[in-house]
Amino acid sequence: MIGLVLAAGAGRRLRPYTDALPKALVPVGPEGAEAQGAVPGEPKSVLDLTLANFAEVGLTEAAIVVGYRREAVYERQTALERRYGVKLTLIDNDKAEEWNNAYSLWCARDALREGVILANGDTVHPPSVERALLEARGGDRRIILALDTVKNLADEEMKVVVDPDTGVRRITKLMDPAEASGEYIGVTLIESAAAADLADALRTTFERDPDLYYEDGYQELVNRGFRVDTTPIGDVPWVEIDNHADLARGREIACRY
Repeated sequence: MIGLVLAAGAGRRLRPYTDALPKALVPVGPEGAEAQGAVPGEPKSVLDLTLANFAEVGLTEAAIVVGYRREAVYERQTALERRYGVKLTLIDNDKAEEWNNAYSLWCARDALREGVILANGDTVHPPSVERALLEARGGDRRIILALDTVKNLADEEMKVVVDPDTGVRRITKLMDPAEASGEYIGVTLIESAAAADLADALRTTFERDPDLYYEDGYQELVNRGFRVDTTPIGDVPWVEIDNHADLARGREIACRY
């Protein structure tokens, strides 16, 4: 099993930080100072934290899907590999600034054959999330979503309805929060046995509408009768960084790791 990070997004709501960097490289460590574990001379980014998580749970290889300002990731590749002891493969998304992330994950379809722990490039979270996913493996579980069942939900969250007997029934932002079992936090364990089915569902999804999310690909799988499972992450601090308020929260959380 390898790690996989979706780091192709522009993160326009985080300007001016993202004028020259993809969102995954926006600093979440102390500004103006090198934080422990960061690439020398730079504070930690979400990508730093995610690679550290992968290393913490024993992964030694990872793929990173890059697009917007991809050169910034290429420039840091060697330093990141040395720092975290994780061999990196960079995958180019040629439509990163035009299409949404259903296509971005499809670009990594070859990596999916290895079995992956997928992490969004804008999710600050502790390694306990990866550990929870690995501990949930087994049986016929082929895709396992990390689910926050503690947080009070609102309109923007990626909400999930789970049936205890059949797994995920719905995954969408467009849902009454009161109906949801929890929030998908942007981290998934995908077994190699699910790679072909997921790649086909993602293709169907972005061909239907290139603005759709990869979570819509998960829904496509569910609609086809494919079982998608979840595991709770417990009451742990995490945040998806979309704007400057989220970034401030991410910096607060990152200081604890």
